[in-house]
Amino acid sequence: MGEGARSFCGKEAVVTPAIEQAFRHAVSEAYCFVGQTAPNPAVGCALLDHQGRLLVAAAHHRAGEFHAERLAVERARALGLVEKIHTVVVTLEPCNHTGRTPPCTEILLTTPVQVLWIGCRDPNPFVKGKGAARLEAAGCAVYWLEQSRNGGEVLSLCQALIAPFVWRMLHRRPWITVKQALNRRGDMHPPAGQKTFTSRESLCFAHRLRRVTDGIITATGTVRADKPELTVRYVSDHVARKRTLVVCGQEKNIPAEWLCIMRERFVVSLCTDCHSLPQLLSQMSTLWMLVEAGPTLLKVLHDVGLWDDWLTISHRQSEENCEENKSAYHQPDQWYVTRQHDITPISLLPEWAQCQQEQACFPVL
Repeated sequence: MGEGARSFCGKEAVVTPAIEQAFRHAVSEAYCFVGQTAPNPAVGCALLDHQGRLLVAAAHHRAGEFHAERLAVERARALGLVEKIHTVVVTLEPCNHTGRTPPCTEILLTTPVQVLWIGCRDPNPFVKGKGAARLEAAGCAVYWLEQSRNGGEVLSLCQALIAPFVWRMLHRRPWITVKQALNRRGDMHPPAGQKTFTSRESLCFAHRLRRVTDGIITATGTVRADKPELTVRYVSDHVARKRTLVVCGQEKNIPAEWLCIMRERFVVSLCTDCHSLPQLLSQMSTLWMLVEAGPTLLKVLHDVGLWDDWLTISHRQSEENCEENKSAYHQPDQWYVTRQHDITPISLLPEWAQCQQEQACFPVL
């Protein structure tokens, strides 16, 4: 038996290097589609042979299309590799019910799979555990990362991947990330004639966040001051992705031409009272929303606790240097993330390694 199978013979599940690497492949594949799967979660799947060698990795792309497990099996079938499947690694428990697509458990049982590793349990109380039970009943050995001796690191990746889906499922609203840029004086005002003052690296970070989220929450003050495009530019975006845009404030305070353009790019909703924002968000299918607004809306969200993580981009360059170099791209910024929960989906982004992290004293996810 190869490395991918040896650990399953004992009483205690141990994550081997092959299984860990398979989970990383699955998470990486799923991350490519974060921001376009709503209302479904982002899920990845990796198929291994009996020696623990990777055969195929796949992920769910968008609602209505194949789930990760089915897509992985279909790819393996097309490559003539199905009969080599021994171990299946999934970031989320396979479904055992029929929705827009057939149950993933049944497609897995058309293969010679002997071992299943699961990252996270399905948060839906009506289906939790049923996928694992179905496969166990069919003779498949099922292991959970949460019960393994050494799978904590990859378990955190799987949890971060589905954190917005879990939050929507349990609390009936999307995960909310606030992005706030502060200059050296500690306020949000750019130098005269500029819309931003942060570095190019920070702009890439911000646009990567736009890519992985399902929409943006802003306010009429920001709209009037900047007429922001709110599109994904510094990184590649999902193809033909039309996100949600929530503008807090009165329509009469929004430039008509800007609003017309936004309605072509986004599904636009107006929120005339910030206190009704949770109810508005509960009616949407979004999983993860990004707040890009000025201090007035940010104070309201902070005061009522309507946020899950808060990214602060601190720009240290002096205003005098900004005047000399309008782009201000050469000066590194500092990134701080304040969290309300143990897990944050921001940790999936490559910039996470450079973020200084804090955790507020709130209940964990």
